[in-house]
Amino acid sequence: MTSTEQTPASSGSQPAPDHLGHVIFITAAAAMGGFLFGYDSSVINGATKAIGDKYDIGAGALGQVIAVALIGCAIGAAIAGRIADRIGRIRVMQIAATLFTVSAVGSALPFALWDLTMWRFLGGIAIGMASVIGPAYIAEVAPPAYRGRLGSFQQGAIVLGIAISQLVNWAILNWAGENDRHKILWGMEAWQVMLGVMVIPAVIYGLLSFAIPESPRFLISVGKTAKAKKILTEVEGEGIDLDARVAEIEQGMRSEHKSTFKDLLGSKFGFLPIVWIGIGLSVFQQLVGINVAFYYSATLWQSVGIDPSQSFFYSFTTSIINIIGTVIAMIFVDRIGRKPLALIGSIGMTVALAFEAWAFSADMVDGKLPDTQGMVALIAAHVFVLFFALSWGVVVWVFLGEMFPNRIRAAALGVAAAAQWIANWAITASFPSLSEWNLSGTYVIYTVFAALSIPFVLKFVKETKGKRLEDMG
Repeated sequence: MTSTEQTPASSGSQPAPDHLGHVIFITAAAAMGGFLFGYDSSVINGATKAIGDKYDIGAGALGQVIAVALIGCAIGAAIAGRIADRIGRIRVMQIAATLFTVSAVGSALPFALWDLTMWRFLGGIAIGMASVIGPAYIAEVAPPAYRGRLGSFQQGAIVLGIAISQLVNWAILNWAGENDRHKILWGMEAWQVMLGVMVIPAVIYGLLSFAIPESPRFLISVGKTAKAKKILTEVEGEGIDLDARVAEIEQGMRSEHKSTFKDLLGSKFGFLPIVWIGIGLSVFQQLVGINVAFYYSATLWQSVGIDPSQSFFYSFTTSIINIIGTVIAMIFVDRIGRKPLALIGSIGMTVALAFEAWAFSADMVDGKLPDTQGMVALIAAHVFVLFFALSWGVVVWVFLGEMFPNRIRAAALGVAAAAQWIANWAITASFPSLSEWNLSGTYVIYTVFAALSIPFVLKFVKETKGKRLEDMG
């Protein structure tokens, strides 16, 4: 499920379509999947410690419960494209919305640890589906002149979802009072309410999916050309040559090369060198420990003596920094290039993580870090997220979309994305056990990976700014 038809050189200077407001609404509705992606993946941050206490499980088992959603993510991402090509993009959104809703209700009302794990897994499938279908749909309905800007809605929605989930968690904990995640609210413990609130955006996402049109590209692929023309008029304006536009889309679909896993092989190391570089980018993006900041930050701050209410507030402020960094990346990625931005991020992350490792090495005094180390840890954590967000958080996805030759792009992207989910799972599942072993040592490991990403980018990664996709080889 790709969108490779070429647009005319003049498309970037097209006048605003008559119904640009309608197009923005369609894009925002589709990006609700990205919002849920961010919300569902990080809302667990507020419930992690309470789940461990509730079911009396150790760090290793807790890590698996948290990380199981990532296995679902990999499955959802793998199947979404094929399903969308058979039944349509809108139907996949509706399936994802249903899974998000069921996961939210089930996670809020679990019978035991096993079914909480199952609901987390289902939520992960929904995340994976939303991560694929949102960008694909937006690319297919956005007018060519606005495709880049409208495409950024997905990433913006993801970081907004992360921030809102932390704000909601903080509000619920304050509402519960006494920093008690086990306090009963609406017949449930506070942590269950945190997980259950996601049903609201999930239902909104499902309802919005009934208010937006199917992708013209899908409609053309199943022979519904008249309906596709009607939608093209709605999103691109009255002045376009509909027959020419349909012919352009059809030509793009005919010229697509359906790459397979075999196409990626070709060296003594198995994969082609360019595929290994894509895998390396994906893996480094996760091995610096970024998702610890979104899955475990509340628990992390409490482990070094910060009270629960403040820890949730710091999780929210970290999410705001994430949004700011993402906006910075979106502004500069086409101005200074992908590679310089990645290097800036790697250097900044290395320094910030080193300061975190130093701060966490201090001996606890009365159950908390000394004031100096505590302040350094907080500042360094925010700086780390800022440098990640303004670089690797956005740049890796840009690289993966541009760096592969046309003939292997789809398959190579799939392998790189799978590597990213696996690395994400490894970090997420291992952090509780590693932090119990040695919190400072854990951050030394993340610092080393951030430092290693610098020579990796310098030696192996080529700039893709300004190059045509057809020129990648």
